[in-house]
Amino acid sequence: MSGAVDLSALKDRPQAPPAGQGAPAAGGSTSGLTPVVEVTEETFEAEVLERSMQVPVLVYLWSPRSDASVVFGDELEPLAAEGDGTWVLAKVDVDSNMRIAQAFGVQGIPTVVAVAGGQPLADFQGVQPVDQVRGWLGQVLAATAGKLTGPPPGEGAEPEPEDPRFVAAEDALAEGDLDGAEAAYQVILDAEPTNKEALAALRQVRFLARVQTVAPDAVATAAAEPTNVDAQLAAADALLYTQQPEDAFGLLIDAIKRYAGDDKTAVRTRLLELFELFDPADPIVVSARRKLASALY
Repeated sequence: MSGAVDLSALKDRPQAPPAGQGAPAAGGSTSGLTPVVEVTEETFEAEVLERSMQVPVLVYLWSPRSDASVVFGDELEPLAAEGDGTWVLAKVDVDSNMRIAQAFGVQGIPTVVAVAGGQPLADFQGVQPVDQVRGWLGQVLAATAGKLTGPPPGEGAEPEPEDPRFVAAEDALAEGDLDGAEAAYQVILDAEPTNKEALAALRQVRFLARVQTVAPDAVATAAAEPTNVDAQLAAADALLYTQQPEDAFGLLIDAIKRYAGDDKTAVRTRLLELFELFDPADPIVVSARRKLASALY
C-alpha cells in the first residue's frame, strides 16, 4: 500500500469478543479458526489486528448497496474455506462501519486489504477473477510464511470421541494385562481387518508379550551359540527391547547368511515381523531391508 495506514483509532473501542469468537459468516476449519467472520468496529481489534498476529487476515470492504461487491464477497468465502485456517476473510460492511473504511482510505467498493502482524501488507480494488485472487493470495501467504505464530491448534474444535474398544485395550495395557490387550485389539481387527491402528498396536503387544520370556543373558547366549536359531531370535528381541534396532536387525541378517532351509526362513520371518514395528520409511528399516536383500540374493 502507498503511504501509512493508521489503525490505532480503532483500538479504543469497548472490549471485543475473544478472537475467533465473532459472528461467523461461513463454516469452520480443522484448525479451529472460523475462516469467514463479519467484522464491526467493536470486533475489529480482536478479529483483524490480533488475529493477524497468527495468520493473514483479508479485510473485505463491501457495501450492500453494491450488487457486485455482494456477489464478489460470496465468491471469496469458498476460498477462505479452502484455506482451512491458514488465513481469515474479515468482511466489513462499510455503510455500518465508516471508521474502518476511513482508516483504510477506501476509495472504491469492493476493496480487499491483506493485514499481517497488525499492519496492511497488500491490497487491491474492484472485482477480480477468482483465479487471479487465488494467485495474489498465494503471494501474501508466501510473504508471511514463518513470520506469524499460526493458529492455536484445535482452538474451538470439539475433541473427537474416544473409541471405547481402543480405550478397553489401552486400559488393559496400562494394567499390564497383555493378554487382555491383545484380545481387545483382536476384537477390533475381527470387525475391521484393515484397521491400521489396531494392527500396529496388536503387533506391539505381541512383541511385548514375547519379550517378557527372554533371558537377561540372551545376547551373550546367541553369540556363544551361533547355530542356535531360537537363541538368535531371542537376542534380537532383547536388543530391540533395549532400543538397539540396528544391532537387532544386523544380528538376524548375519544369521540369515549362515543358515539354510527352515532355519533361514524362521529368521527371515522374525526379521520381517520386527520391521513391521516401525514406520516403513524409517532410515534404519530402509537400510536393513537393503542388507536383507543382499543377504538373500
